[in-house]
Amino acid sequence: MADVNRGNRPLSPFMIGQYYRPQMTSISSILVRITGIASLGTAFLIVLWLLSAASSESAFAVVDGLLRSFVGDVLMLLATWAIWYHVLGRLRHVIWDFGYLLEVSVSERMGLGMFIGATVLTLVTAILV
Repeated sequence: MADVNRGNRPLSPFMIGQYYRPQMTSISSILVRITGIASLGTAFLIVLWLLSAASSESAFAVVDGLLRSFVGDVLMLLATWAIWYHVLGRLRHVIWDFGYLLEVSVSERMGLGMFIGATVLTLVTAILV
């Protein structure tokens, strides 16, 4: 068998702390995935609302009451932010697919711009709707 020197192997990036510093590009990439899953959950809530409207008046009252409550308002505001963030993340990947803005410093600024852009677009959406 080959002699494996385990002392010189690179450390896993999952050892966050003293060995690995999370970067804006990795955080924004992970958050794009999370917001995609959150958007799916939002779609589920909307389908539930539509199905309850089609099934009975009492079922619709329960689901509509939940979505129109304070909790529902906060949930929909967070869902709006998640959708905008995911849209901006997909746009960033389309730009990268064309071969533009691939430098690390530009990618880090784009990641920060996604946070700011999603927040601004969410506020604009909340004000207009």
